[in-house]
Amino acid sequence: MTGESIPVDKRPVEDAATARARPNSVGSSSRVFAGTINGAGAIEVEVTRLSTETALAKVVQMVSEAETQKSPTQRFTDKFERIFVPAVLVLAVVLLFAWAVIDEPFSASFYRAMAVLVAASPCALAIATPSAVLSGVARAARGGVLVKGGAPLENLGSLSAIAFDKTGTLTEGRPRITDIVPAEGVSKDELLRVSVAVEQLSDHPLAAAIARDGRERLGGRDIPEAHDLKSLTGRGVTATLDGKPVWIGKAEMFGVDGIAPLGKASAAAIEKLREGGRTTMVVRHGDRELGAIGLMDTPRAAARDALAQLHALGIKRMIMISGDHQKVAEAIAKDVGLDEAWGDLMPEDKVEAIKKLRAEQKVAMVGDGVNDAPAMASATVGIAMGAAGSDVALETADVALMADDLSHLPFAVGLSRHTRGIILQNVFISLGVVALLVPATVLGLGIGPAVAMHEGSTLIVVVNALRLLAYRDNRR
Repeated sequence: MTGESIPVDKRPVEDAATARARPNSVGSSSRVFAGTINGAGAIEVEVTRLSTETALAKVVQMVSEAETQKSPTQRFTDKFERIFVPAVLVLAVVLLFAWAVIDEPFSASFYRAMAVLVAASPCALAIATPSAVLSGVARAARGGVLVKGGAPLENLGSLSAIAFDKTGTLTEGRPRITDIVPAEGVSKDELLRVSVAVEQLSDHPLAAAIARDGRERLGGRDIPEAHDLKSLTGRGVTATLDGKPVWIGKAEMFGVDGIAPLGKASAAAIEKLREGGRTTMVVRHGDRELGAIGLMDTPRAAARDALAQLHALGIKRMIMISGDHQKVAEAIAKDVGLDEAWGDLMPEDKVEAIKKLRAEQKVAMVGDGVNDAPAMASATVGIAMGAAGSDVALETADVALMADDLSHLPFAVGLSRHTRGIILQNVFISLGVVALLVPATVLGLGIGPAVAMHEGSTLIVVVNALRLLAYRDNRR
């Protein structure tokens, strides 16, 4: 629900009766949200609110309230036609009676009125935007980007800011070993061998990350056999290796319940890793501290390059908004090249953040989860990471990157800007021809030349729009 890539520890309430009587007094460490995924072990949850009051229901409500989309150019052409068409009809009727004012037969006045009707018919204007939109949407689909209509396609090209969710969007959505800090006199290999031997017995996501990445770093070296694994809920694990106990877990598990406290060197290493946004695990074998391991949800390989391309396209402001801890968000933002990171945000906080940004400039929201949907609906354009995205995110999004590849985003923005340029060209061409033909036919230009120029402008608009199908994908 919050977007956390690392499991969040919860503990039972101390007094169930009191908690049941006053559910709003229950602390955050004992609350869970509808939509939360339980990891290892069993948990008993008591419902304290109606289904209409859950966090998930609020997400649905916020999405419903925020969803509105209209194409700016389409709105302009609709307004123009509502005024222009009646004006042309009135002009044609007036010209029918020109014979009463000037010395000419009724047939000449009638011919002139019909010529004006033909010349002023806004056919080219009517298809100026739809033809470009159809071509742009088709080209986007060929490039692995699904665009839901003309409004998002046009708005995408007018953006000056993009907000990104962290987990699953800028990152892979799974923790990996980023730092190995052995204690004095201990090798990295020894630290990893002991860690992998114990953690491969656990099914916790962090344990799985240590076991997987540790084996990879050890390169096939023998792993000793540990046994008697015990989980210390919310703190870590303990097991036996070579007849000695092994403790692996948070720094807070040491110094309590009979476990010796951490030494100064290990405590300093943990503090430094946490400052860098890492999730930390301390490893002790018997009475020897072996060191610490830092883990973090790692950035996608394409993230830095994609963000650099977006900067080159003119996106001036790019912000990470995440439910993760502020330090974690800042560490990832620095790694991928973002200047701003806003952490500790719930779904409703993300909506407020997007509304604040949208009040200043046009902004897109890129996300993949349930918690991102309301923010995506509130943004000028909502963009979902398609393959990894949740159903509600894909349903809410205006644009979906179907290949789950962030490198598709610069392509989509570039195509949208090119599409906006084509739309503006088409509008100017169609209005320019009408502005030229109407006075010309009033002054005597015949229906034949008027038809030729009118239909010619329509063909030019269509051919110009079809140029979008040849748009080059400049992704490296």
